[in-house]
Amino acid sequence: MRRETKRFSPSQREDRPEHLAELVGNSKSISLIREEILKIADANASVLITGPSGSGKDVVAQLLHQRSRRAPRPLVALNCAAVPAELLESELFGHEQGAFTGAIRARAGRFEAANGGTLFLDEVGDMPLAMQAKLLRALETRQVERVGGMLPISLDVRVIAATSVDLAAATAAGRFRTDLLYRLDVIHIAMPALADHAEDVPALVQHFLRQQANPVRFTTAALDALSAWPWPGNVRELRNFVERACVHHGGEVIGRDGLDRLLRSPGVAAVPTLADPLPADLERAYIRAALEQTGGTISHTARLLRLQRTTLIEKMRRLEIDARAA
Repeated sequence: MRRETKRFSPSQREDRPEHLAELVGNSKSISLIREEILKIADANASVLITGPSGSGKDVVAQLLHQRSRRAPRPLVALNCAAVPAELLESELFGHEQGAFTGAIRARAGRFEAANGGTLFLDEVGDMPLAMQAKLLRALETRQVERVGGMLPISLDVRVIAATSVDLAAATAAGRFRTDLLYRLDVIHIAMPALADHAEDVPALVQHFLRQQANPVRFTTAALDALSAWPWPGNVRELRNFVERACVHHGGEVIGRDGLDRLLRSPGVAAVPTLADPLPADLERAYIRAALEQTGGTISHTARLLRLQRTTLIEKMRRLEIDARAA
């Protein structure tokens, strides 16, 4: 005997306003991803979204759901890396009353909550191997069993997974099941690092500024410098940077000088290396930020920037940087 989970038609749902995700940018890579989303949104096949942390994988998952016929039903998300291993099975599949200590009542899991809609498994590459086998079975049978339960529950759920882990390397190392990878990676979307579509930075900045109650205004020169910054935290880091700028300098016009100070603030990611040539003012900002991190110690700063000490001294002389003023 199977237990069936009740489904609702779109006409039965409660009308509620939902935030519509937006994939901002007109670069070739982002435009191609936007086109791909439109092509595959209505497919029931699983989707695997890969890319570095902060690159917008969650936005793609939201768009896939919102553009699909499943949009009237829930999009349920679970960050697999944020849930302790011993609780992950209950989070995914639910549990019956008394299934374990503290289970004082039955509880549906994320799969049941997403019935008729979409389940977004973020950072699936961090899922323990034992849970990977159970997830694979649920995907193959389209059924789940609650912890402590006896009856399988039939579900209609589209699964979208995302990871910043190299799953091919993880499978080769035995940390991720090959059969689960094949099951998840039916359709693949690879999100680029922000540095790989830096031409989208001005549009992203304007998008984030529109979300602020008291926005700043960046000059064209400042936007050019922001486009050249490597943003190791990707779009997430840029969004946080814009928000922080608006909190502290709302209503102001920020040029390159003001930008230099903002980029040296504690909330900006660690200083990158200077392996590639950069505009002088941006290179100056990098070196000053590194000097600030190292307390003005030249040798430590050179190691941080992966430069020879003599090369750093020459750059500082050329850029008129005084280590004592850092």
